[in-house]
Amino acid sequence: MRPRKPENRNLPVNMYRRSRLRKNGKVWVSFFYRGPDGKDISLGGDLNKARLRWAELEAREAPGDLKLMKAIFDRYERDIIPGKSPRTQQDNAAELRKLRPVFDEAPIEAITPAMIAQYRDARSAKTRANREIALLSHVFNIAREWGLCQQANPCQGVRKNKEKVRDYYANDAVWGAVYKAACHELRDAMDLAYLTGQRPADVLSMRRDDVVDGHLLVSQGKTSKRLRIQTQSEGKLNSLGILLERIAAGNAGHPSSFLILNRRGLHVSRAMLRNRWDDARNAAALTADEQGDPDLAVRIRQFQFRDIRPKAASEILDLTDASMLLGHTKEQITERVYRRVGAIVKPSK
Repeated sequence: MRPRKPENRNLPVNMYRRSRLRKNGKVWVSFFYRGPDGKDISLGGDLNKARLRWAELEAREAPGDLKLMKAIFDRYERDIIPGKSPRTQQDNAAELRKLRPVFDEAPIEAITPAMIAQYRDARSAKTRANREIALLSHVFNIAREWGLCQQANPCQGVRKNKEKVRDYYANDAVWGAVYKAACHELRDAMDLAYLTGQRPADVLSMRRDDVVDGHLLVSQGKTSKRLRIQTQSEGKLNSLGILLERIAAGNAGHPSSFLILNRRGLHVSRAMLRNRWDDARNAAALTADEQGDPDLAVRIRQFQFRDIRPKAASEILDLTDASMLLGHTKEQITERVYRRVGAIVKPSK
């Protein structure tokens, strides 16, 4: 038998690699299966997929290393995660860092619901454990589509940890104390977050050219939901329109097209916003303590920038309007998670 070329020695029997240098300088690589009749069948350019197809053609079991969770995680990270939103990509990367040390070396067919439950119980961060198991469940479903797993998804039916929905509400006293201690760019960010009801990352990404024809155009980073928030009412600027004019006047002379800028004209990043928020909140809490109001100081220290979004949702009387502003497809989400004050009702008499 003729010896195999060096580039084919790591491949299974009857499987071959072909490569060709293209005009653009890139190397084209593809794999082929040589059948009993001597004809070549294309297996594509992905080695793992090619090996699976080879196993089908040879009527053999798929190579064992492809059925380890490590290889499945690698492929999921390469092929699936890049198609998600930037924030979800970050979350998935953090979740995989927790899952990999536990499951990397396990064959996918060996994972049982009991193992998933043990992982859930061992994690101290109960809410994060729920998110990690949700990602693991999706990995299993994708692996089934890839033909790497025939068994039922072991995550199905496993109880999730109970999650307590955050119910903190920043009343006017808390808001006013932090707002008074805030620098000008933090005040702009607070006002913009409150009037638009958007997430912190979406507020920081807003630009001057997003203001078009009496609307502020918003594309939510987490859900890709598109909104047009009115800046005028009956031909006159509303509260959002007035705020945008104030921000534009403060940014005059700065070349950056972002709305939230510091005094030097630099775009405020998430880290910068967090630092300014911590400084303002700590200063406001200290002032409350000095004025003999420790209860207010405690409430101030609990206030997070992300609480501005539910504050906006809670202070819009009409649930439908609140849900539309937040970009929710279901009003139940707005009602259950973001409305943090009781409904206005009449007394019995």
